[in-house]
Amino acid sequence: MRRLLSTLAVTSCLLAGIPAISWAQSLPGLTIFSGVKGENQLPFRLDFGGQTNGWDRYRLKVSSKKMKTAVARFVISYPNYYQGTFDRKEIEVKAKGKKIALSEVKWDKENHVLEIFPQEPVPAGTDVELILSNVKNPSSGGMFYFNCSIQSPGDVPLSRYIGTWIISIS
Repeated sequence: MRRLLSTLAVTSCLLAGIPAISWAQSLPGLTIFSGVKGENQLPFRLDFGGQTNGWDRYRLKVSSKKMKTAVARFVISYPNYYQGTFDRKEIEVKAKGKKIALSEVKWDKENHVLEIFPQEPVPAGTDVELILSNVKNPSSGGMFYFNCSIQSPGDVPLSRYIGTWIISIS
C-alpha cells in the first residue's frame, strides 16, 4: 500500500509539472516587478523554447484593441544587452491569419531596432502577428524587453507606443 501511494504521489507531481513546462514560453503569465503595466504587456510565443544559444521563432502578437490606427511601419526596439541575431529575410507579418506582403525589413544593429514595412498599410482594428524566424538566441540568458511602436501612414506619420513583449531566454 505504501508503494502504491508513493508511486501515485510521484506520478501526480510529474503530470502536474508537464503543463507548466509547455506554457513556459507562451504569452505573458504573471510578471511581478517588471516595470511594465499589465495593459502594456503584449502576448508572444517562442516556438522552440527560448534556450540560450539556440535557434528560435518569435511570434510577437498585437491585439486589434491596440491597433487604433492603420500601420505603415512596425518598430521593434530591444535592449543593448540582447546579443541575439535576426534573419531579415525570415520575418513576416500576418493579419487575420493571412500573410502580409512586406516592402522592406531593416535591422539597425547599432541602435537595437528592427523596422518592418508592409507594402500596404495594415488596417486599424486588426489582430497582427509579427513572426521572426531563424532567430539566434543570445548565449547568455535573461529577461529582454522588446518594445513595439507603430507609425501611421500619411504625409505626417505619427508614431505610437503599442506595448512591450517581456521575453525570457534561459
